[in-house]
Amino acid sequence: MDNFQNILILAPHTDDGEFGCGASIAKFISQNNNVYYAAFSLAEESVPIGFPKNILEVEVKAATKVLGIKPDHLILYKYPVRRFAQFRQEILEDLVKLNKEIIPDLVFMPSLNDLHQDHSTVANEGLRAFKKTSILCYELPWNNISFSTNCFINFGEKELETKLRALNCYDSQKMRSYASEEFIRSLAVTRGTQIGYKYAEVFEVIRWLIK
Repeated sequence: MDNFQNILILAPHTDDGEFGCGASIAKFISQNNNVYYAAFSLAEESVPIGFPKNILEVEVKAATKVLGIKPDHLILYKYPVRRFAQFRQEILEDLVKLNKEIIPDLVFMPSLNDLHQDHSTVANEGLRAFKKTSILCYELPWNNISFSTNCFINFGEKELETKLRALNCYDSQKMRSYASEEFIRSLAVTRGTQIGYKYAEVFEVIRWLIK
């Protein structure tokens, strides 16, 4: 990963980046890569009863801090959840602006085969905005129609624990079955087993530039 100076994570909603590549983010940061995280919705319309409307903003700031992402490398937008398609052009313009300002060498985003309408919008517009950049799509099994496991990033217990601690910051999302430590750890073991390592996260290669 020494060839990547700036790495950009595209998260349609807060926590998508942590679920999809949290351990990899921790690994990149331990290797002194610059990691930027852009979340496009704070999902205020779907915050569970009993939590303040800004809870996901509070939680993503805490989670990305655990991962080691600098506060000024966290970019937050407020697009309405499940309505990204209505703001496709605005999202594309934000992505183009991120490309010009950050000049990322590597972009992580949801799969082009992701079922969620917001994830699909970010993925498709990301493909347009970063057409001259290496792109990897992260795995979210509960949303993926199909997923090509053609890139793996291995990591150790330390990175997995960091991912788990980051996701533990999302008190408002702990009711979801895929937020359990058992599921997260078992998926890391499964992907690691596929390549002969203890743990791994898997990605689809959309574009890989060798410079």
